[in-house]
Order: sequence, then structure tokens, then C-alpha cells
Amino acid sequence: MQIKVLVDNNTIIDRYYVGEPAISYLVSDEKTKILFDLGYSDIFIKNARQMDETLLDIDYVVVSHGHNDHTGGLTPLVKLYSEAKTEKVSFINPKLIAHPEAFTYKEYEGDEIGSLIGREKINKYFDVTLSKEPLWIADNIVFLGEIERGNDFENLDPVGCCEENGVMVDDYVKDDSAMVYKTDEGLIIITGCSHAGICNIIEYAKKVCQDDRIVDILGGFHLMNPSETQRNGTLEYFKNCDIKNIHPCHCTSLKYKIELSKLTSVNEVGVGLSLAY
Repeated sequence: MQIKVLVDNNTIIDRYYVGEPAISYLVSDEKTKILFDLGYSDIFIKNARQMDETLLDIDYVVVSHGHNDHTGGLTPLVKLYSEAKTEKVSFINPKLIAHPEAFTYKEYEGDEIGSLIGREKINKYFDVTLSKEPLWIADNIVFLGEIERGNDFENLDPVGCCEENGVMVDDYVKDDSAMVYKTDEGLIIITGCSHAGICNIIEYAKKVCQDDRIVDILGGFHLMNPSETQRNGTLEYFKNCDIKNIHPCHCTSLKYKIELSKLTSVNEVGVGLSLAY
């Protein structure tokens, strides 16, 4: 299995890639190619071309949650397919997988922060599956659906508001999910922002996959300015876990990368990084 980082806050040196405060990963094995999140803009397409990837051959688009730094690329992706159709270039119509609330209206301090493409329009361009339950994309790849939130130190504060039954309510980002790749050595967890809580995600991944071994975790850990409760609980959790490697990025500050490096092996992430397992 291979993961190519198409979008991140940072870039790897020696080739000219473009970064933005968002994420997008291209995940592939011999049978399946998955675009996990799409960043803010069209740079995931530009960076993919720099990596000799067209994105016309992806089988699935997996959306970790509905914020615009993970869904903004849907519009340029649709444009890419439209242009390919016009130019009679062959492409695969990918299936799109997300939580049922991923495309609800979201606000933060009065600004819209959700997907600019709503569910109705997405249905016109993709074969859409919205699932709260874990969904197996392949024999060894699972979309976790709605994460069980079992601990008492994560996901304590809302991230703005979202529309629910026509009313704006506090948004605890129930649509936040992750993807897991099962290997013979253990689990590789791929996250977006971990609004559900990185420790909740790890525990749910173990439960769904029936495997306690964590090989690696790639993605945002939602550790920018955590509360003292979240900070202490998260660090204590990692202290007591046998996690071999992590690749924290996007919404993980340098301070907490350093803190986590005292507990496990922390690795650098940037656009252009290619991981093979």
C-alpha cells in the first residue's frame, strides 16, 4: 500500500509543490485507488500532476468530514471530469463515501465553513454512499463512519454551528471520521482533523478491525491549542499505548508534535511525501 501526500500545510523540499492549510492523500494498492479528502482548492490536482498522477483513475473519494479545508476541492474535481469528458479522455466515475451529515450547512463565528457543494449536487456527479456505520471499501480498507466517543477528555467543545432539522445547533462534528488500512503487522489509521478525538478514533479503529496493533497514524490530530483536559488525557493515552509511528500534521502544532515525540516516533509530513507499507 502507498500513500502520497497531495495537500498539507507544509511541502517537501527539492520539488516545487504547493501547500495550503488543508489535507488530501492519494491511497492506493494493487486493486484500489482512493482520494482521501480534497483540500481547500485545486492544488491537489496540480500537485498530483507533479507526482505523475492524473486522478482520472481513482475508484473512491472518501471525505473525512464536511469542513471546507477537506471538501473545497470537490468543485475542481468535478471540473476535471467535465473537461475529460469534453476532450473524450477516459476516466473512472468514482464512488464518494462520507458520513450522512458531512454536507450539512456549517458556520463558525458567522462564516460558512462547510462544503460549498451540497448533497443534492454531489449526487449528480458521484455514486454517493453516506454511512454512519463502518463501511468496508475493500477487504483490508474500512471507512469508520461515526466514531464512538467513549473517553471524557476529547470533543468537549463545539466547532461553530451546523444546521439540524432547519435549526442551527452547536456542531460537535459528528460527521468526523477516518479510514483504516489493515496490514499483517497491524493498522494504519488515516485521519482528517480528528475532531472526534484522535484517541477515540484509535480505539474505534481497534474495535472495528479487531486488532490492537497500530503501525502508523497519518493526519491531523486536532492538537493546536487543546484544553488542559484534552492535552493531559491525550498524552497519558499515548504514554500507555504501544504505537510504533505517527505522522501528525495539518491541525497538529509543533509544540504537540514535540510532546508526542517523547512517547512515540514522530515523522515529518509535507506535500510530496510518499509512504509505502
